[in-house]
Amino acid sequence: WEQTLAGPFDRWPTGMGFERFYGIINAEASQWEPPMFDQTTPVMPYEGRDDYHMTEDIVDQAISWMNVQKASHPERPFFTYVATGAMHCPHHVAQEWIDKFAGHFDNGWDALRSEIFERQLESGVIPDGTLLTERPAEIPAWDDYPDRYKPVASRLMETFAGFLAHTDAQVGRLLDAVEALGIEDNTLFIYITGDNGASAEGTIHGAWSAPSFQNGVPEDPEWLLDHMDDFGSARCENHYNVGWAWALDSPFQWMKQVASHFGGTRNAMAVSWPAEITDTGGLRDQFHHVIDIMPTILAAAGIEMPTYVNGIQQMPVDGVSMLYTFDNALALSTRTTQYFEMFGNRALYHDGWIASCYHGRVPWNRFGTFPFDGPEEKWELYNIRDDFSQGKDLAQEFPEKLLELRAMFDDQANRHNIYPMREPGSSFGLAMVPPESLGGLNKFTYTSDHVRMPERSVVNLKNCSFRITAVVDVPSTGVCGVIACQGGNMAGWSLYVDHDGHVVYHYNWLGHEHYVARAATSLSVGHHEIIVDYVYDGGFGAGGYAVLLIDGVAAAYARIEKSVPIVFSMSGESFDIGLDTGSPVGPYPHVFRFTGGIKGVTLERLSEPSPEIAALITDGEFRASLATQ
Repeated sequence: WEQTLAGPFDRWPTGMGFERFYGIINAEASQWEPPMFDQTTPVMPYEGRDDYHMTEDIVDQAISWMNVQKASHPERPFFTYVATGAMHCPHHVAQEWIDKFAGHFDNGWDALRSEIFERQLESGVIPDGTLLTERPAEIPAWDDYPDRYKPVASRLMETFAGFLAHTDAQVGRLLDAVEALGIEDNTLFIYITGDNGASAEGTIHGAWSAPSFQNGVPEDPEWLLDHMDDFGSARCENHYNVGWAWALDSPFQWMKQVASHFGGTRNAMAVSWPAEITDTGGLRDQFHHVIDIMPTILAAAGIEMPTYVNGIQQMPVDGVSMLYTFDNALALSTRTTQYFEMFGNRALYHDGWIASCYHGRVPWNRFGTFPFDGPEEKWELYNIRDDFSQGKDLAQEFPEKLLELRAMFDDQANRHNIYPMREPGSSFGLAMVPPESLGGLNKFTYTSDHVRMPERSVVNLKNCSFRITAVVDVPSTGVCGVIACQGGNMAGWSLYVDHDGHVVYHYNWLGHEHYVARAATSLSVGHHEIIVDYVYDGGFGAGGYAVLLIDGVAAAYARIEKSVPIVFSMSGESFDIGLDTGSPVGPYPHVFRFTGGIKGVTLERLSEPSPEIAALITDGEFRASLATQ
């Protein structure tokens, strides 16, 4: 609710102490057409380019800022946090990177998991004697997966591998830039990439359209088979199969969202500091958590955490410095206790032991709900000093140790506001819903001042009858371009004038189906009122009739068979007047600025859903927002 251009900006990077911010503020984004901000100003760096990629752009900006900073203040140290969209969905990268891995994954996820495991053992990043944990019954074996769809699965994984290789290459450019500045020896460089463990949110068969699974609509694998050539491109928002997520988390159990097991929490970290780290290529196995990064940076810079900032007493810092590990590979870990929890999957680590409770809902079951402490839950116990991968459950052998750790989790959960636990289907009603900038507004007139508006900050036209009224002026030279739009090429709607001067209302259902009402004649010179009247069938994500009227006369209509019920985009696609700032909703060019005048565009809800449907909508929006984590 704080993502609008009206702020508040207190919790944007510029309000949190960063002198320079360039990037995205939403949960995920297209790498080809991302909703970028420079400080708090929306920018479209991809406009007019066919070679744009967000990771490359962010790294370019980081290098430029480091160069400017060192030239202006040569003796001043800097802190740069390069937060890319990689490796989060959608997996977007140029075909040349995908082709580097052609055929590499044709043996499937079971084989890949074993190959990774053997490399880990050989390189020493996991200890000898580590167990390769079993595949959960919920994940199909590669041999049991339909042969017809194996080429789709392989291509999805090739795309992800290309995306990761491309990301590594951009990080390499960062390192090169630090070296070029002559400061590589005394620069602490920390590299972590991942997604809370590999993500299984792409479903059993993978995904072509991210909004499809975000709206709880599974895609037909035949569709993915027919659209394999789209993977990695701006034509889709692809995600790999759950089997690959499991393979990539070798040797651990489970994956992202399952925070009870290391497959959902562990990422590798690489650290470089030539002036202070002499054990080049050395490995460290002390137990630490991401909250230890900040205290490590402070310690490296010789900064003591302040007790007060701007007169405000600071909360205690839970993290501990990792500097001691740089000099001593055998030092005992200074982090002795850490809790984990996500969607009811929870764990408590203490002094080499970890108690783990898998809640029961698999990550690709987007809207499933299980009771806490219900029959699906199972507490397990592992001694990770001897069992790196949580491969041998000791709950039956050491029941008292398990009870001890469960009590410690309860204490941590109460101390850190983990209770009440929730899963994607648990909204706890209005008391737990974050504020909305829109409030209960059902009608508003927007102008060309309104661009890059987040979806939830605009009058909601889902699951209802509605009216869109646009008042425009057509110059003597004719007109084309977007009058108003919301969403992007994976889902949304657009009211625009095509290159022939015909008014078009285009409704895009999850990128799969497109419904179009197009006027038969072009707009004449002068002043016009354009209306889209939509009569809803009623229900949740149902269809309706859209009538396009120009100056009070019906010009076209379209039967829309189904509608998007919850969210057009989690990728930062927005509501715009006079242009389309993201990926095009319809078959028109990028941006496609309106060449006439726009007096205003009014959105108006004309009906409200029943209480039952309203509850489905509220819960669905809540789940979708949580599911992007």
